[in-house]
Amino acid sequence: MKKISLILVLAIVSFSSYAQSTFKEDIDVLQSFYGKSKGDLVKEYMNLSDSQAAAFAKVYDSYEADRKGLGQTKFQLINDYAANYATLTDEKADELAKATLRNHIGYEKLYSKTYTQAKKVIGAINAAKFIQLEVYLQTIIRAEILETIPFIGELDKSKVKI
Repeated sequence: MKKISLILVLAIVSFSSYAQSTFKEDIDVLQSFYGKSKGDLVKEYMNLSDSQAAAFAKVYDSYEADRKGLGQTKFQLINDYAANYATLTDEKADELAKATLRNHIGYEKLYSKTYTQAKKVIGAINAAKFIQLEVYLQTIIRAEILETIPFIGELDKSKVKI
């Protein structure tokens, strides 16, 4: 029984420590895939003229500020899930699920707002290119995070009954 408890505690601690480094790892994930910073990826992919790049920089900076806020919320939700994983109740699961869905909707609204702003300064094709790239990058980050987070009840299933 002590072994099972120790395994569960170690799993939760490692899961929690992952959540604490989420922002750094977001950057690391992108750099490990592409060998470049996110800003460099965006600049290279967008391939804008100097005047377009200057106009787009304001939109991009605003987007990044809002995205970081959503990322902080995502980080807090992961920590909350980790802290409550072993004792998750219906009420807490409901709270976390709803908050996660609101966070996902927040990203979608941000994409829409940013597309509208970007379209005004760099045109629809370039604005669509940016949104396409950003959704792709966020999908990679989300997949990496999801691979490290245990499903609800997953660790309980791995317990050995003695």
